[in-house]
Amino acid sequence: MAEKLEDLNLPLTVVTRIVKEALPDGVAISKEARTGLAKAASVFVLYVTSAATNIVKNNKRKALTGQDVLEAMADIEFDRFVEPLKEALEQYKQVAFAKKQASGKKKDETEDVEMAEDE
Repeated sequence: MAEKLEDLNLPLTVVTRIVKEALPDGVAISKEARTGLAKAASVFVLYVTSAATNIVKNNKRKALTGQDVLEAMADIEFDRFVEPLKEALEQYKQVAFAKKQASGKKKDETEDVEMAEDE
């Protein structure tokens, strides 16, 4: 668990990067606004995590999954974000699978080279 309350906040640099990417060119954001957005985002993440944790407990499980987060978003009446989040989760899974496959191929190639050298 977090030792201090500040440990629960999202990093300001990450939030700033996300906000700057969302803003049109030529629009600046004050430090005060960035700090406020970072705190609001942190509270929101904790709120969704709490709702997802309740789903996990009600289903008598220990691991929180992406599906639990999607259900939590619907439960806390953020339904309009569920579909975009499903798409993002699916993209993440595809990228992770591709990386795993690529890593497995490299490992197999390395083993093949080692076996050939041993012969």
